[in-house]
Amino acid sequence: MNNLIQITAARGPAECAWVVAKVVKLLMADAKTNGLKPTVISKEKADEKNTFNSAIIQLEGKDNSAFLKEWIGTVQWIGQSPFRKFHKRKNWFVGVSEVTASSKNYGSLKDSNIKYETFRAGGPGGQHVNKVETAVRAIHIPTGIAAVSRDSKSQLQNKKAAKAKLLIALQTDQLEQLKNTKKENWQQHTELERGNPIKIFKGSNFKPNHRPKKFRNERQKHRQSKRIDS
Repeated sequence: MNNLIQITAARGPAECAWVVAKVVKLLMADAKTNGLKPTVISKEKADEKNTFNSAIIQLEGKDNSAFLKEWIGTVQWIGQSPFRKFHKRKNWFVGVSEVTASSKNYGSLKDSNIKYETFRAGGPGGQHVNKVETAVRAIHIPTGIAAVSRDSKSQLQNKKAAKAKLLIALQTDQLEQLKNTKKENWQQHTELERGNPIKIFKGSNFKPNHRPKKFRNERQKHRQSKRIDS
């Protein structure tokens, strides 16, 4: 199962972009600890060095649901601004959300997903037209994206080349779809929910702080109910 996770500073200042960079490292380390394979798909750099307005991470693993539950939401950092020494604000927020990728089904690039068409390759103006259909058009059935190769006199070589070109075309299309999705998610996260952060970190070393009050209160209620039952 693959999931796309976006970490965004929304319209926050440089400090929030700094927090995004920190959260990217923490989330990826946590994912690896939980047996998942995280990959940074894209980063949108901010003005300050080593800071990001947003980043998208792909998670690969059998079951990501428990991990996502621990991260999806608002992340709060409590600390002094690393850029403005005398700034009074001490609370900074970034958003972590799951990105819904393109509805297109790219599938895997197996021959069962590709339709090959052959045709005669000709020179400019119809000159030197081959009598044998050596040119190959590879069509990705799930998306309709196609790529053509006609450079070789061998149909087999053109078939291999067309498949390689098709892979590049699919990757390019996926990146374009991801860019559009990222823009939509950016608009959705222009305002962050700050009242109930899913995680809280504190200080320049970015150590985990106590859980939000909501979780502490729920745990206290659970313990009290156990005492009453016993």
